[in-house]
Amino acid sequence: MHAGMDGTGLGLVLHHKALGKAFEVRCLHIPVHDRTPFEGLVKLVEETVRLEHATSPNKPIYLVGDSFGGCLALAIASRNPTIDLVLILSNPATSFGRSQLQPLFPILEAVPDGLHGAVPYLLSSIMGDPMKMAMVNIESRLPPRQRFEQLSHGLTALLPYLSDLADIIPKDTLLWKLKLLKSAAAYANSRLHAVKAEVLVLSSGKDNMLPSGDEAQRLKKSLQNCVVRHFKDNGHTLLLEDGICLMTIIKGTTKYRRSRRRDFVSDFLPPSTAELKYLCDQVIGFVRSASGSAMFSTMEDGKIVEGLAGVPNEGPVLLVGYHMLMGLELGPLVERFLIEKNTMVRGLAHPTLFSRTFEGSSSEFFFGDWVKVFGGVPVTASNLFKLLSTKSYVLLYPGGAREALHYKGEEYKLFWPDQQEFVRMAARFGATIVPFGVVGEDDIAEFVLDYNDLMKIPVVNDQIRDANRNAIRVRDESSGEVASQRLFLPGILPKIPGRFYYLFGKPIETKGKEEILKDKEVAKQLYLQVKSEVESNIAFLLKKREEDPYRSVIDRTLYKAMHAPSHEVPAFKP
Repeated sequence: MHAGMDGTGLGLVLHHKALGKAFEVRCLHIPVHDRTPFEGLVKLVEETVRLEHATSPNKPIYLVGDSFGGCLALAIASRNPTIDLVLILSNPATSFGRSQLQPLFPILEAVPDGLHGAVPYLLSSIMGDPMKMAMVNIESRLPPRQRFEQLSHGLTALLPYLSDLADIIPKDTLLWKLKLLKSAAAYANSRLHAVKAEVLVLSSGKDNMLPSGDEAQRLKKSLQNCVVRHFKDNGHTLLLEDGICLMTIIKGTTKYRRSRRRDFVSDFLPPSTAELKYLCDQVIGFVRSASGSAMFSTMEDGKIVEGLAGVPNEGPVLLVGYHMLMGLELGPLVERFLIEKNTMVRGLAHPTLFSRTFEGSSSEFFFGDWVKVFGGVPVTASNLFKLLSTKSYVLLYPGGAREALHYKGEEYKLFWPDQQEFVRMAARFGATIVPFGVVGEDDIAEFVLDYNDLMKIPVVNDQIRDANRNAIRVRDESSGEVASQRLFLPGILPKIPGRFYYLFGKPIETKGKEEILKDKEVAKQLYLQVKSEVESNIAFLLKKREEDPYRSVIDRTLYKAMHAPSHEVPAFKP
């Protein structure tokens, strides 16, 4: 259910289609001449919420509140602590007492009726970014000239809407709404302590109407269960601006669930085409274009071929491999499986990625959120069990963070635990294990500072110690190097990019091999075979990449200049 400041209910107009695939969407509409006081509006929405709860008591109810609507959502949550509510507040007007709207009261009261038509233009200057609003639905890959033409049309189309606002919001209505905002903010703020609901606050860095950035942090401290995502380049009308997809934000912050408790497997919604495109262009764009990933797989007869033809077409499949520095290989791998196999690879990720301690102080929508949008789940035995039982394609890195955050001189070295738990789990579901190797981290970046170097730097070492003190342990029972999963951000310098190479080895069937479950020695031998295959694949790629005429980004760029830009750049002959 959605409610916004203007009362028209149009704040979600750009998000109806995406949200409609997962929710039954309803919007609160307040007629222009309606003068229902705030508590009356609270009771009106509350009746609907309670009716929905009575109909489906085990399902959560989502309240999306934009500005004034944020106060309304908080008020309803405070009065209904036993109902499972998820609040999504976009620049909530709880900060109205510190806003730039306060000086408008005497000005609006003094403005002659004949000049009221100018008020919408005054408000538009502080409400949102017209450039971002006009950029909605303009294709980012278009040539500059076409993008400029469409932007011009978009800006021109906005002008009539601004003048129409004077008709939609007459002077007396505008004054009433400002008084309504004042009472709404006071009501919501006095009851924050009673809010038990799950809350996601979206704040804008260029909100000229409300101090939304500061307010988001205040709410985070005041509310019992609150997460913030900050959008530094957006204005007050966040949900009407380009580059914002509410459904993506809900998925990335793991707020989507079908029951009282979230299930990372059954509650997963596959990424949309728009999300895949945004990931490829904006999130991993540099790594994607710079690395020019070349992928190979191994057929049943042992023949190595280009592409993923050797990877089984049906799950359950367990992809087990080497984790490159900072997990740089992840994006191209997930993209290729989606495009070539039409399959979503579910990656088992470090649990710290899903904890609030991992969120940066900026609270921006970050890479970790995109990992969740694209199927990442915390690495636990129960999640692996659920994924394999649903015949998923699962991506597992036994070396985990120790491998992805290795030290100098440890490139392409495996840090696997002694336990062979994933082999026995795969056998339980008859999953096919596909060992894979990947190389290229030394071709795209120079490793400058590792953990040992960073721990010699004052202040930095304290930050690393604090981060690791709060980090979630993955393998308390492990010993040796893999148990030493110290979390830190390596210091790297970019190189003139080379290339990423992936080799998926010959599939290993576990179906019908019950002896793996019964005999620990048999399981151990299979585990060592998988590990050996990964090492062999890495060695093969390190040797064969020397034969690739297009290993350098310069050679690949020249190749694309001579052929179609979308043409696949060849690599070595396997």
